[in-house]
Amino acid sequence: MQVQQLSMEKDHYQLTNAEFEQRFEAATLDPSLFSHEAHLRLAWIHVTQYGVEQAEENICTQILNFVKHLGAEDKFNKTLTIAAVKAVHHFIQKSKANNFSSFIQEFPRLKTNFKDLLDFHYGFDIFHSERAKKEYLEPDLLPFE
Repeated sequence: MQVQQLSMEKDHYQLTNAEFEQRFEAATLDPSLFSHEAHLRLAWIHVTQYGVEQAEENICTQILNFVKHLGAEDKFNKTLTIAAVKAVHHFIQKSKANNFSSFIQEFPRLKTNFKDLLDFHYGFDIFHSERAKKEYLEPDLLPFE
């Protein structure tokens, strides 16, 4: 006899965009599914559906709600969150993809070299800056387009 698991999802790809977006917004998404790639997918969904400015607002609100729900508010980084949305938006403008899976295959650096991409924009460490966690800091090297 096989024991059924409470969560059948092994990764975020097993959810449709609508399911993924809804579960994240409701803070019912299994936290183990919210990887860096899933964060990029959330940005892709919001940018393609609502535009970059609304995506920035939506995602900041939703991630802060999600980490509060988990008791991990110290993990939220406003600068990193907005920079991720802006980076995804930049690559969407160059993309031929009509779904996230194809998009991330087209621009794998977003997934594999994200920190290096941000280093082109920021000459300081936004990952550990207390100020960057609380407020959005504009890039000091290269502005986002």
